Amino acid sequence: MGRGRVELKRIENKINRQVTFAKRRNGLLKKAYELSVLCDAEVALIIFSNRGKLYEFCSTSNMLKMLERYHNCTYGSMEIDKSTINAEQNSYKEYMKLKAKYESLQQYQRQIFGEDLGPLSLKELEQLERQLDSTLRQIRSMRTQSMLDRLSELQNKEKMWIEANKDLQNKLEEIYAENQAGPSWTAALEHGCSYEQQQQQQQHHHNHHPQSQAFFQPLDCNPNLQIGYNTVVSSQLTATTNGQNLSGLVPGWML
Repeated sequence: MGRGRVELKRIENKINRQVTFAKRRNGLLKKAYELSVLCDAEVALIIFSNRGKLYEFCSTSNMLKMLERYHNCTYGSMEIDKSTINAEQNSYKEYMKLKAKYESLQQYQRQIFGEDLGPLSLKELEQLERQLDSTLRQIRSMRTQSMLDRLSELQNKEKMWIEANKDLQNKLEEIYAENQAGPSWTAALEHGCSYEQQQQQQQHHHNHHPQSQAFFQPLDCNPNLQIGYNTVVSSQLTATTNGQNLSGLVPGWML
C-alpha cells in the first residue's frame, strides 16, 4: 500500500522537525537545480532555518546580480506605479486649483458688471469701486495716448504731403516757365521785325509825300465853341473879317 497523505501542520517533535527540514531542503535545492538545467532558467533560492541559518542556491555565478535584478523588477514597478499615482494626484490638485480660480474670476467678472453684489460687505464694495476707478483711469490714459500718437502720425503725414505738394508746385512752375519762354521769345522776334518794317514803310512814305504831311496839319480848336446864334460871337467874327480885309488877305469880291 502507498504512503498516506501527510497533514500539513507544524511538527511538534523537534527531532522529526529537523529531519523533515533537512530532507525537504535538499529536495527543494535539487528541484531548483533541475529546473535551471532542464528549462534554461535563472533560479535563485534562499532558505533560512528556524535557527537563522542561511541556505541558498543560484543558477548563475553571482547571487547579488540576481537579487538586484529581482529588486528592480519588483520594487521598480512599485516606484513607477507610485510616481504615476503621485502624478495623477498632483494633476487632480492642479485641476482643482484652476477650477477654483476660474470660478473666482467668473464671480469677479459678474461683480464688475454689477451682478451678485449682495454677498459683498461694505469694505469689499469700496475696494471694488477703487478697482473700477483705477481701471477707468488706465483706460482713459491709454485712449488719450493712442489719440495723441494717432494725431502725431497724422501731423507727420500732413507735413510730408505739404512738402510733396510744394515740390510738385515748383516743378509745375518750372515747366510752365520753360514752356512760356520759347513762344514769348519767338513772338518778340516777330514783333521786332514787323515794327522795323513798319518804321521803314513810314519813313519811305514820308520821303515821297512831304506835301501831304504838310497839308494835314492839326487845327486849333476853340474850346468855347457853341452851337446856335450868339450876338457876341457874331460881332467878333465881323470885326475879324473887317481886319482881314484891311490886311488884304481876303479878296474883296468874296465880301
